[in-house]
Amino acid sequence: MGTIEDLFDRHRDAWNRGDGAAYGATFAADATYVSWLGTLYRGGEEIGRSHQALFESYLKGTRMTVEVLDVRHYGPDAAVVTTRGDVGRKAPGRLSKVQTYTVVRQDGEWRIAAFQNTKRARLREAVSFKLQPETGPRT
Repeated sequence: MGTIEDLFDRHRDAWNRGDGAAYGATFAADATYVSWLGTLYRGGEEIGRSHQALFESYLKGTRMTVEVLDVRHYGPDAAVVTTRGDVGRKAPGRLSKVQTYTVVRQDGEWRIAAFQNTKRARLREAVSFKLQPETGPRT
């Protein structure tokens, strides 16, 4: 029986190999995936298919960096994982995206049931917090 850490290792490894099928296999069959552009994909097979096309073009040779910030369990078979991450051909200086993963255990394996990816707008964020400090996070 795998762990959530094993899931993220498989997820990152599939990306780094440019293997869309393996990447899609880290998602549940009925998963949802929202890209940082706002594109909605449904199902591990579609997620894998679309990423294979990206791995063969725009994302060819990229590597994924993921830093897990928080894991909150909701029973033995569900958790929400918050990460910072990025992809690129070289190591990122600063991770530019924040992701939320909902993960579920199915047949003894952890899979991604839902994924939301948001590109940070650091300048807008800083201006907003300067103009209205009460809108900034406390942690």
